Amino acid sequence: MGVRKLQAAETESALLAAARQLFAERGYLNTKITDITGTAGRATGSFYQHFASKEELLRALETDMYEQGSAALASEGTGEPHDLADPVHLREHLAVAWEVMRGNRAVVAALFESAVAAGPASGALWDQLTTGTAVYREHLEYMRDQGRELPGDPELVAAAMGGMMSLLAYTMPPAYSADAVIDTLTALLLHGLAGPISDSGR
Repeated sequence: MGVRKLQAAETESALLAAARQLFAERGYLNTKITDITGTAGRATGSFYQHFASKEELLRALETDMYEQGSAALASEGTGEPHDLADPVHLREHLAVAWEVMRGNRAVVAALFESAVAAGPASGALWDQLTTGTAVYREHLEYMRDQGRELPGDPELVAAAMGGMMSLLAYTMPPAYSADAVIDTLTALLLHGLAGPISDSGR
């Protein structure tokens, strides 16, 4: 890689890191582009050599977050559609999603702020939720195609799962361990509030 390309990559990385930090400290809406460049130690003009807007920078952070999730699922061998009614598969997927969301809380919060600011009529929040839960939807569609009965439309079920997890990831206090959260979500999604169906109850 040439010197200029290396410098450009370093600047982009510094801007993204500064944005993560500031979004965590101040929130997305309260962070200005000049705040980002100042924290990154870069000239304001350098921002526009990499991003057209703060929103575009946020999309880059969002893409990075999704890529982290895809890479983690690939390393777990769960890239192909699975039956999420299988406790092992479901827990694997929830664990990956939880780790990625908790590791990117500032990005999750910034995406939420951005979508809310756009207003409910924009549909931004729903688009964000359905895009972020596409993997769940694909697995649920696979289950449906295999003859499994689902509690609802795959897109809606996937969005409900993602909405629950993203809000938990953003608000969860440190008193709860990751295992406790993942085990609770796994049990809730597998059995619901009624609990497991016993053989005698079928």
